[in-house]
Amino acid sequence: MPVYNSENSLPELVARNAPVLSDLADQFELILVNDGSRDGSWQVVEELVTRYKWVRGINLMRNYGQHNAILCGIREAHYEVIVTMDDDLQHPPEEIPRLLAKLSEGYDVVYGTPQTEQHGLWRDMASRLTKMTLLIIMGAEVARSVGPFRAFTAHLCDAFADYRGAVVSIDVLLTWATTRFAAVPVSHTPRQAGMSNYTFTEEATPKDAGDVCGHCAITI
Repeated sequence: MPVYNSENSLPELVARNAPVLSDLADQFELILVNDGSRDGSWQVVEELVTRYKWVRGINLMRNYGQHNAILCGIREAHYEVIVTMDDDLQHPPEEIPRLLAKLSEGYDVVYGTPQTEQHGLWRDMASRLTKMTLLIIMGAEVARSVGPFRAFTAHLCDAFADYRGAVVSIDVLLTWATTRFAAVPVSHTPRQAGMSNYTFTEEATPKDAGDVCGHCAITI
């Protein structure tokens, strides 16, 4: 989970994940990747790591962008299934079982597609632009359903384990490993605190970061 200026939503986010994850598996982890937040997000992450043994924290040296932060977390993940989601509770943790149920049908990647998106105008426009671009790259209709709320099997990461390119797109990297994509409708709630951290440029174009995983200030 990439974290950026979300000190107010993190405690509730982790608390709501706790019963969902414990019902799904005996062993699990929640990796919070602080992407150069300007508020007290990292201090909150440190507190949550102390309170919950299954929460881990990674503090990046500066802001690298959503996709780079997610890739860093993916490369630190330990278990067979990986779920990525935003840090603002617009992706309800209670919807995770729906993604995993679809994944168990034989798919490798499942997107949670909002029934009604709660973003602002610029974020919605950037999201549509990103999906149009991926439709060309992926060559699959499911590209219209891509988003940051996704579940996939961890073995896919082998296909891009050595990737050190300047620009990162998680969805494009996943196409290197499989063609078995699916999507399920999920609820999408208003942001719990503050405003969206993603501008039009940040949503449409992942930042140039290179090997962002080598730029962790602290890992706990």
